[in-house]
Amino acid sequence: MRSSRTLSRLMPLPLLALCTLLLTAVPVGPASAASLGDQRSVSEPTLPGTCATLTSTLATPSSRQFTSSQEATPPDTSRIQADLTSCAGTGKAVVLAASGSDTAFLSAPLTIGADEYLVIDTGVTLFASRVAADYQSSSGATCGSISSSTSSGCNAFITVDGADSGIEGTQSSSGSQGAIDGRGDLDIYGTSTSWWANAATAKADGDKQVNPRLIQATDANSFTVFHIDLENSPKEHLYYEGGTGFTVWGIRIKTVDTALNTDGVDVDSTKDATVEDSYIMDGDDCVAMQTNSAEDEYLSVIGNHCYGTHGISIGSETTYGVNSVLVNENWIQGTDTNGTESGSANGIRIKSYSKVGGTVTNVEYEDTCMTKLKYPIEINPFYSSSTGSNYPYFKSVTIDGATETSSVSSASSAIEGYSSSYPLGLTLEDVSLDSNGYTAEYANVSYYNSTLVPSGTGVTTTKISGSGSAPSCSFAAYPSL
Repeated sequence: MRSSRTLSRLMPLPLLALCTLLLTAVPVGPASAASLGDQRSVSEPTLPGTCATLTSTLATPSSRQFTSSQEATPPDTSRIQADLTSCAGTGKAVVLAASGSDTAFLSAPLTIGADEYLVIDTGVTLFASRVAADYQSSSGATCGSISSSTSSGCNAFITVDGADSGIEGTQSSSGSQGAIDGRGDLDIYGTSTSWWANAATAKADGDKQVNPRLIQATDANSFTVFHIDLENSPKEHLYYEGGTGFTVWGIRIKTVDTALNTDGVDVDSTKDATVEDSYIMDGDDCVAMQTNSAEDEYLSVIGNHCYGTHGISIGSETTYGVNSVLVNENWIQGTDTNGTESGSANGIRIKSYSKVGGTVTNVEYEDTCMTKLKYPIEINPFYSSSTGSNYPYFKSVTIDGATETSSVSSASSAIEGYSSSYPLGLTLEDVSLDSNGYTAEYANVSYYNSTLVPSGTGVTTTKISGSGSAPSCSFAAYPSL
């Protein structure tokens, strides 16, 4: 039995009037889903009080490039960091504000401590340094280089290392929000190669890019990211690892889908996290859930719109286990705003392999709307040829309500378990795909009202009783920033 969900919570205020006619409300999944996902009571965040306000002294250049001297030594680094350091522990914000036509801040990497926030006012953009040496970490390869062995070597543009903190923006009545621009599309200072070109060259050569993330939070309990635009990251946009209580709400990520490894939101080794009501376009996963150091448990991904990404994904690292995940009422489109098809146009995706595999259980994808995809459902325990003894075991996965329209040519789903000892356990209910090609093996599949009913080596199918129908779907354009 499904309950209704208010459509207005999925729309930024300026889009609501326009998009009410474009989007069809679809219901939430079964009542049992209440035990899945984030166990906190999560609601839309509010802005904190102000500890300090900094006003801009820079106009935003049309090229997004400043003078050579400003680029070489970003002028706002010390004053932003000084206020962040002094405001730690206050529970209040350092606010970046415009001054007339001056709406830009240019900074080298920053650190946010405990019990404080960085807030960027509407119309203001914080630009990240293009100087690779500014990001250099104490270990790993040279930042900005290509390495045959490691992708580490760069600190993030913003590092969060304290609990009860956040990065937020103010939102105007027209929908404009504060922004952080990683400038991954522009040349690394002093070179003729951009961060994105660096990544493309590394991939072509079978090597690893050494690029910085835009935001990295580690063991930062109760971290909130709200009403902020994240653009053009050199690598992953927002990476959260090892904490408890992560909230992402109303953010917009905008990076072309050809920019490699620029994941939208990564949730790693985390308990109790919610990613909600956000618009995400990037060159890798829309939202990724993985386990590099501990279990992922009680995660919710609700009411998001994905454009040109690699889907809403679990994996590939699942070594420590993934448990109790609710992915509810999301829209996934296979193209970005330029109409470019994603290089890996997935929708519902669980991926791993035996070197980094583990148990994935109690996962429910509910009412997922998908269009222009190559792989609507991709459950793949052979994501890499690297091998080991950490066998992927996808035990209890439910897809309850899924619709795919306008599939690309030769679209196909993967319904695969690792082996007869580690079979996939899958329930398909109210699933309507316009392209029902598939590969399948070692899977125990229960189904009701599904256009996809797989067969193959080690595959068993059981028809079950159910109710309802596949969601009716329309899709909104990416909002204007």
